[in-house]
Amino acid sequence: MPFETDRLIFGPDDVDLSRSPLAGSLDAETFVLGAFNPGLTRLASGNLLMMVRVAEALREPVANGHVHSIRWDAGRYVRDAWPLELCDTSDPRTFLVRGGAWQVIALTSLSWLLPVELTPDGLAIVAIHYDRAIAPAAPFQCYGIEDARISRVDGRWLMTSCSVSPERHSTTLYSSDNGLDWRFEDIVLDHQNKDMLIFEGRIDRQYWAQTRPLGSLYFAYPPGSPWRAGPSINLATSPDALHWKPHREPGLRPHADTVATARMGGGTPPILTPDGWLTLWHGVEPKEIVGIYRTYWSLLDPDDPSRVLRGDHGPLLEANPELTRPIEDRIYVRDIVFTTGIADAGDHYIVASGESDLACRITHIPKHRFGL
Repeated sequence: MPFETDRLIFGPDDVDLSRSPLAGSLDAETFVLGAFNPGLTRLASGNLLMMVRVAEALREPVANGHVHSIRWDAGRYVRDAWPLELCDTSDPRTFLVRGGAWQVIALTSLSWLLPVELTPDGLAIVAIHYDRAIAPAAPFQCYGIEDARISRVDGRWLMTSCSVSPERHSTTLYSSDNGLDWRFEDIVLDHQNKDMLIFEGRIDRQYWAQTRPLGSLYFAYPPGSPWRAGPSINLATSPDALHWKPHREPGLRPHADTVATARMGGGTPPILTPDGWLTLWHGVEPKEIVGIYRTYWSLLDPDDPSRVLRGDHGPLLEANPELTRPIEDRIYVRDIVFTTGIADAGDHYIVASGESDLACRITHIPKHRFGL
């Protein structure tokens, strides 16, 4: 269903690359492939803060028979060259390096995180905090930092992100006392365990989180099962938000009766409502290379988040081509809405999403849409 307030608030043309962490470090021109997938939180001032993923790419990635990628290396940025005949460049976001026994990819861009402060309703930009940008700072982040999710727990802001490197595709944790100035804590989840969302509140003094481990093999559910084998949203607990133990009971799983959520992953950090934990998540329907990304929702038991109280098999949000029509010339993938942040605004929620891996979308969703 359409929502009355639903618009793009920030996009690639809003980024000043002269203030990028990469500025002046490469002997090649770059551009903003996308400014998207924003984490969202409310600051003490009442303003909102988006932590925007800026994917910065080479203007001419292919030259002299090679395709190039950007890599952080000991405080500087370098270009790596791969022979074009060894690579599959059909996906605009990555290229596949052929010749291995398993899938090996490199990225067509390097991502860093840009704090963008918004008015309390999320509909106007107050400030772009380039001086507080978060960029790679270690070998396990050499291909970038992606897809921040921000939670506020006991007066402290916690932000998870994906750190990308050949070493591992890990989840890293940052913390802040004000939501603006962030310090790196550590790697908290290992290789390909991503889309980590920390619940905005503890249960029995424990931190809880949704996680989404990936793999190349899944075991079949028995015939007639309501579940489909594949990536699912799991749960984990921690005494300190640093050391995480997988929860025994499963979390959200793909349903066997639909392919629209054949692949799924976490979207917004679960927030506590009078009825339980509200969580927004993405389902991916297979289509061509990328798939169709939609946003769904579930309400989880306040004391046992492995129990789903209610939800909706229909999508809450879908990609909206009308929103991106003014920047149609910048589109490189379609059919993607990737929801990453939520903030309470009284009778409605302010929901932040990445639209088409290109721009940041703000949607006001009435609470009655969730039966609240």
